[in-house]
Amino acid sequence: MTRVASLFLPQLAIERLRRAASISRSGTPPEFARLEPRLPEPIDDNPGACSVPRGGGWRPGARWAQENSAHARPDRAAIDALPAHQRPPMRELGRRSEAAAPVFRMARSDDGSAATGSALPIAIPWGARPTILVARSGQRDIVTAACPLALDLGLAPGLAAAHARALVTDLDVLDAAPEADAAWLDRLALHAVRHWTPTAAVSGSDGLWLDLTGTTHLFGGEARFASRLVSFLRRLGFTARVAIAGTPGAAHALARFGGAATLVLPEREEGEALAPLPLRALRLAPEALAAAARFGIERIVDLYPMPRGPLARRLGRGAVERLDQARGHVPEPIVPVVPFEMPFVSRRLVEPIATAEAIEQVIADLVGDLVADLHERGLGVRTAVLSCERVDAREQRVAVGTARATRDTKHLLRLFKLRIDRIEPGLGIEAMALAAPQVDALTPEAIGAGLTDEPRTPDIAPLVDQLAGRAGEAALFRLSAIESDVPERAIGRAGPLATPDGWPAWVRPIRMLARPEALSGVVALLPDHPPRRFAWRGRSYRVVAGDGPERIHGEWWRRAGEMWAVRDYFRVEAESGERFWLFRRGDAQEGNTGDLSWYMHGVFG
Repeated sequence: MTRVASLFLPQLAIERLRRAASISRSGTPPEFARLEPRLPEPIDDNPGACSVPRGGGWRPGARWAQENSAHARPDRAAIDALPAHQRPPMRELGRRSEAAAPVFRMARSDDGSAATGSALPIAIPWGARPTILVARSGQRDIVTAACPLALDLGLAPGLAAAHARALVTDLDVLDAAPEADAAWLDRLALHAVRHWTPTAAVSGSDGLWLDLTGTTHLFGGEARFASRLVSFLRRLGFTARVAIAGTPGAAHALARFGGAATLVLPEREEGEALAPLPLRALRLAPEALAAAARFGIERIVDLYPMPRGPLARRLGRGAVERLDQARGHVPEPIVPVVPFEMPFVSRRLVEPIATAEAIEQVIADLVGDLVADLHERGLGVRTAVLSCERVDAREQRVAVGTARATRDTKHLLRLFKLRIDRIEPGLGIEAMALAAPQVDALTPEAIGAGLTDEPRTPDIAPLVDQLAGRAGEAALFRLSAIESDVPERAIGRAGPLATPDGWPAWVRPIRMLARPEALSGVVALLPDHPPRRFAWRGRSYRVVAGDGPERIHGEWWRRAGEMWAVRDYFRVEAESGERFWLFRRGDAQEGNTGDLSWYMHGVFG
């Protein structure tokens, strides 16, 4: 039994743009951000005493009915000058309490096509603006999507943008981004593959297909899964409808034309459920829909009694195929999205091997096969994992990493040679595999022609990889500047190939202690003189020269204890030739700036 769910996002383009705008305003990364709940506006529950008794000429409670108040009755001419969709409803004018009719009486037919109607006043909440998306088509802009408010005003997709602006003056017009919409759907499909079902595919430009065969019991059943899916998308800020049926065509049609937010169709009831739906629910070509309109065919049920031969001649063979697919008479395969396939090569050996030379030879063959695969994909290795399967069913794994993406065969083989001594073959290795779980895009780079005398910067990435293979990845790093006045916070580690910038112009020692160490036996003149004598790590020093102080204040925005904290730093030279960087806590004038204790913080070369 096959069960397919169709996810339909009717307002994907507009809601995605609103979500992106909300994320950009809040500063949250757009990859995993979710919309925060919007708090309602404060409610004025005390409108004040009504000056008009019941039975008077105005509705009780209308503030502007008080002629002498700040909420005076608006001028009728000013109201008539407003566009139709901006005029206040009649109940706010105090004449009647029923809702006003819409600007355009949208008398839609059963197939969803827009019908014309007379222009009548509409009641739209104050501050709400209709929104449309436009895209360039030839020499004019065409409406590609419209919010529900714009649809009520008659601004349907396919309308010229200039015509839409003429119909509605206060219109919010945004540029359509079909590529971004398609990318978001691809991300959602990959999320579905990783969390909901192993088979998912993009369905058009506004939905997904999910093959739920054998998976819905993990979510509490089909109805519960559909409800959870709609709630998940609602939390992300998207309106969704889900239909689950036995065929992809039936699920697609019911999700878009069924009318319910979640719909679960029992088995073998596709034909009965599809009968009342409009003909375009079958995803027919425009030519087939136009031909069906000429023959008076409006619903899917009209196709059931028709012979297949005449139906194919009139509407095309595609219409017959779509009908059979939706009813389950002809299979409709779903082409699933495939997550990234990790580059992987393997060799199964004829005889077990146990020597370093034989292992090295197999590694060379595996690296050659992996590099060929990487060339075809345009990728470079960042991490490679070698797996060795021994005769006793135990597995040995060795991993190497690179500082920069590479597919240099000799370099990768050299890195694995440094790790061969970590492989314990035991009774022998009968299979070996090489995988690249972490890769980066690697495209050709333009290099100089060598016609000038300008020296070329050497590439130290291979040297970094070899040193990391011997000493470990954590042993290689560079220092980078961090925006902070406190010295121990102003320096951080960066990658060995990083290019640090923004170094401060102040003099700092070559070697800085991780934590300042307290000094003892300090003799110094206050408040601005360096120490004359001090003891550090069990040794006494006599100072012959000094420079300073360099005053550094605490970062009060981090914690309250640094509000008045002060450090006075000095560079001093001892009688034995050492040069130190030490500081005193406090300015020697205010007691809350520090306790006047001395600390060693760094050593100059």
